[in-house]
Amino acid sequence: MRVLLVEDEIRLAENVAHALRDGPGFAVDHAEDGQTGLDLAENLCYDLIILDLMLPKLDGLTVLRRLRERRDSTAVLILTARSERSSIIQLLNSGADDYLSKPFDLGEVIARAKALIRRGKGMASPALRLGDLELHTGDQSVFRAGTPIVLSPMEYRILEYLMHRPRAIVSKRELLEHMYDFNWVHHSNVIEAHVSNLRRKLGEGTNPPTIENLRNRGYRLVMEYTTPKEAGDESA
Repeated sequence: MRVLLVEDEIRLAENVAHALRDGPGFAVDHAEDGQTGLDLAENLCYDLIILDLMLPKLDGLTVLRRLRERRDSTAVLILTARSERSSIIQLLNSGADDYLSKPFDLGEVIARAKALIRRGKGMASPALRLGDLELHTGDQSVFRAGTPIVLSPMEYRILEYLMHRPRAIVSKRELLEHMYDFNWVHHSNVIEAHVSNLRRKLGEGTNPPTIENLRNRGYRLVMEYTTPKEAGDESA
């Protein structure tokens, strides 16, 4: 997943970005002021925006309101030093999806970020299932018909993104934009290799294949999607 972090405190921004990259493996773009953050949000596609309130050039609340005025529905997690009830109500009424009061625990940032992204994709559970394929976002484990599959970090990220888009055609450019940060163009020749390895590990000989390669269009998971309850709740 790709995250935009708008935070002017450099040390804090570095710590948050490091936690998001090393934990769930998100691609993170960083803006040091509100205007730059707004420009990035308007021109690039993000799965989540983490937005500080006290920013130079354009404050966080103004950035949030302008995004919502332009019908940008990207989930926004606010970082704020304010704890007054009236301030929190104002944030939520202006379109914020969640907030964290400073100081905060980096583990909580990761947990809230993952939860907001899941909700944005219409999947409330941390376990994603597609046919006999199962992915747990908490510990980043993957199973096929109950058998664990060991994936590289990039293979896992590609699979998680595809499972958030069941049956949709995902172009190589879209994968690149969500797997990498500003420098994604330098990695444009590696997606095919990662997808090829991923297909092999998931069982390339299956009919139909787990990951369908549509020439000049992109990739698509072709297995039937089932909810966690349908797949695992025997009492239902």
